Amino acid sequence: MKPLNSIIIRLTLCLIVGIALSHYITVPLCLFIYTTPMLLFALGISSYVANKMLNKTIWFGCITYTLMICLGAFTYQTHNQLNFENHYTNSADTEGNQPKLISFKIHERLKPSIYYDKYVVNLIEIDNQSVIGKCLLNISKDSLNATYNIDDELIAHTSFKSVPFPLNPNQFDYKSYLKKQYIYHQISIKNHSVLKLKRPQTTIYGLADQLRQTINIKLKHYSFKPEELSIINALLLGQRQDLSLDIQESYVNAGAIHILAVSGLHVGIILLILSHLLKPIERFKKGKLIKVIILITLLWSFALIAGLSASVTRAVTMFSIVAIALHWKRATNIYNTLAISIFILLLCKPLFLFDVGFQMSYLAVISIVSIQPLLYKIWQPKWKVIDYFWQILTVTIAAQFGVVPISLYYFHQFPSLFFISNLAIIPFLGLILGFGILVIILSLFDSLPQFLANLYGIIIRIMNDIVEWVSNQELFVLKNISFDIQHVLAFYGLIITSVFLFKVRDFKRIVFFLISVLTVQGVYIHSAFNNNEAFIILHKSRYSLILHKVNSELRISHNFDSIALSKDRVIANYSVGNFITSNTLDTLQSVYQFQNKTILVIDSLGVYNVKSFEPDYVLLRNSPKINMDRVIDSINPKHIIADGSNYTSYVNRWKQTCLKRKLPFHHTREKGAFIIK
Repeated sequence: MKPLNSIIIRLTLCLIVGIALSHYITVPLCLFIYTTPMLLFALGISSYVANKMLNKTIWFGCITYTLMICLGAFTYQTHNQLNFENHYTNSADTEGNQPKLISFKIHERLKPSIYYDKYVVNLIEIDNQSVIGKCLLNISKDSLNATYNIDDELIAHTSFKSVPFPLNPNQFDYKSYLKKQYIYHQISIKNHSVLKLKRPQTTIYGLADQLRQTINIKLKHYSFKPEELSIINALLLGQRQDLSLDIQESYVNAGAIHILAVSGLHVGIILLILSHLLKPIERFKKGKLIKVIILITLLWSFALIAGLSASVTRAVTMFSIVAIALHWKRATNIYNTLAISIFILLLCKPLFLFDVGFQMSYLAVISIVSIQPLLYKIWQPKWKVIDYFWQILTVTIAAQFGVVPISLYYFHQFPSLFFISNLAIIPFLGLILGFGILVIILSLFDSLPQFLANLYGIIIRIMNDIVEWVSNQELFVLKNISFDIQHVLAFYGLIITSVFLFKVRDFKRIVFFLISVLTVQGVYIHSAFNNNEAFIILHKSRYSLILHKVNSELRISHNFDSIALSKDRVIANYSVGNFITSNTLDTLQSVYQFQNKTILVIDSLGVYNVKSFEPDYVLLRNSPKINMDRVIDSINPKHIIADGSNYTSYVNRWKQTCLKRKLPFHHTREKGAFIIK
């Protein structure tokens, strides 16, 4: 059966189109409120007419697909809390700096930073007015404060602040990332200024958090090291907040980070283990139905304990459908199963569509079921042990075909030794998970023998050592790979046509394959010879950094020391994002000429005597002691720019003068990099 012949797949694709359209195009919610019932009415009429007519028409299908697109857009809009009158942005002034009395409940604990403990909170009241909405909470650390728990209700007198946008090109957009989780503001407070309410109402999330904390308290009695506990939390409890940056980087560079994120691989193994353990139930009357109910209950209980993250939710949804299909003994198409799980998830959480993990997870599964059988047919070993590892290798390679293009787009690196870490860990992952579940259960009842705890700790250390060894082979970790959305589409086109050609070799498929090859070449040629030029004044606190881009070459003027230059990622991010092939380092100049425009740089010396020309732009750096009125009168600039190397008090004074003189003023700390094209 051809995958796209299934109606559920086509309906799911229409739902995705509707969500995407509503995300990128602003359409009022009321439009869908009126349109959807009209389409339902039209669908009923077309269905009635189609049943009466002998000849089939396309109207029923067209209306159905249009309805699904509208349903996707309607789902997106109804989940957007900004459309609700009681959302805090519609009932409270969030732009001003006036402090407000805010009460909120802890919803999720995030990875802490150096100076702050971070949480996602649900707002309850603002100045005694009931509101809804989520917000980012930053609580400053001190030596006395303890972290708060899920469901703790707090009151603080503070003001809302906007989440900062990226100040430099090609920088990670944390503001956009939070927006996709319906988080639009943040509040920052000190620990001693927070009032904790007694006896808050406990939700199911809070109960799950209490269970996780109890598990951790019990495990600490068995001398597990901090890095071992962090792996147990990530591997079995879905909590990665305590993972150190070194461990995370090791797993990323080794191509094994998916092992630490509870996903389809983990849930599938857990389902297999539970299915074998519950097999005796099948002997009873309606035992198979009872077994399925227990399996689904246990899977969703595990998802709840793991925090109902995006990865575990989609995995449990998919395998719940698989469990039901196996109970009915129906030969279900894996593509249909995937489509049903996607459909259900997007109806409940439409913004999952834009989640990187969601995209990579489903692309990996689709690639495995499509490509792995083809790879396995290349060689079929007779020895079972060799055949077992060959199957794992083909699954790993097939998954990489699905995720490499989008992984390069988001992360710009490729771990070429991914197969070593996967071959070393995945065969034993079932043992690690099963052993880990046993360790947790025994520890909860204070019945865990110390030798079992020590043995499990050794297994985790061995796994970490393998991953660390692979990640240390830096020669095989390809970093800073330039890859944009055009490359993603071109490479997926090449992969799809290659798979079809591998299955059946005919003239039509050869033509499509050659077209995809030419498309990939065309995309790379376009990237290499895309004639454009730009002059960028980047923001860098305490430093000055100027880039002059000509096609794929970049001239860098800076005042960094060697240590700051080696640690800085701003230049690397820009180079990767703009397909830069060569960099040239230079010192800062006093005058720059860009196309027909002149940029004058005034540094700490404050020298700006220019008689031969009037600059278009004036860049102020290193806090020059100047009189702004005199500068404007003497050289008549068209634009004033202050970078991140200036004192804030100086910048505020210059800004006020420019406002009075009605002269454009750009501060990179407030408005981001200044770009001239």
